[in-house]
Amino acid sequence: MIGIKNINIHDLSIWVEQAKTQAAQGKVIERIPQLAMANPDWFAVNIICKSDENYSLGNTDCIFPFMSAIKPFSLLYLLEKFTTKRILQWVGIQPSTAPFNSLAELIADNGHPRNSMINSGAITLADKFPGKDSHESTQLFCTWLNKLAGTNLYIDLYVLTSVRANRSPINIDITNCLYEAGNVNNIKFALEVYEQICCISGTVQDLAKLGKILACESGLINNQNRQIVNAVMLTCGLYEASAEYSIKIGLPMKSGISGGLVTIVPNQGAIASYSPALDHAGNSVAGLALMEILSQNLQLSIFY
Repeated sequence: MIGIKNINIHDLSIWVEQAKTQAAQGKVIERIPQLAMANPDWFAVNIICKSDENYSLGNTDCIFPFMSAIKPFSLLYLLEKFTTKRILQWVGIQPSTAPFNSLAELIADNGHPRNSMINSGAITLADKFPGKDSHESTQLFCTWLNKLAGTNLYIDLYVLTSVRANRSPINIDITNCLYEAGNVNNIKFALEVYEQICCISGTVQDLAKLGKILACESGLINNQNRQIVNAVMLTCGLYEASAEYSIKIGLPMKSGISGGLVTIVPNQGAIASYSPALDHAGNSVAGLALMEILSQNLQLSIFY
């Protein structure tokens, strides 16, 4: 195995340029005005190693909301606070074969979310966040992340306002379905926390630092919890495209509709990228293209 610690910055720059050419095949999300303002040509990558050595290229000053790329960390947060058995009573670990916001799949599953990486699962977990109200609950989570990873994350209120002004009717229907099935206790609280955590924002380096929490064993979090999150990311993190990329790339990954992508390289470090042009499943086109190149050239797949 070559690994990320042996990466050559010249090679990385060539691979980034190759990946960027693929962005034209994607499209920036239009439903949320603040996200629609993103330039489809933006691209940033940060690779952080176990030793804290890191490599950055591109538009690394860009600050963006992590959106669904935060979902693995909300799962980790609750795993640290509750038992695994209890978490798995709330959400499953089965891959989804439908889009990330599928109401039909949730109804077919009797209101029980298949996994925590899709909207129904993340909304269910948001309902369980500790705190006296949605604002405090999200702030506690954000503070926990910053302390754990040494990041400077914050809730982008401009993006949050944009999200709420264009609130997804499907997410409302999903939350109502979860409530009727007894999986959500408070519709308003669950939706508000979910929207706020999706608007937690930072740089690509911040996202890589979060990824390193999951990549490397430490005394900061329970190792079994880390393994659970990585396993769910591998099988569910890219929605209905997860199986395809587990073969092509072979690493735990999670995407967000803002264009963020975090990849875990177990026992080595993490790779985060930002490229806002998305494919039909809501995954970053250029981000995935870069990860395919890196996985092949650096022999990163866990199946090597």
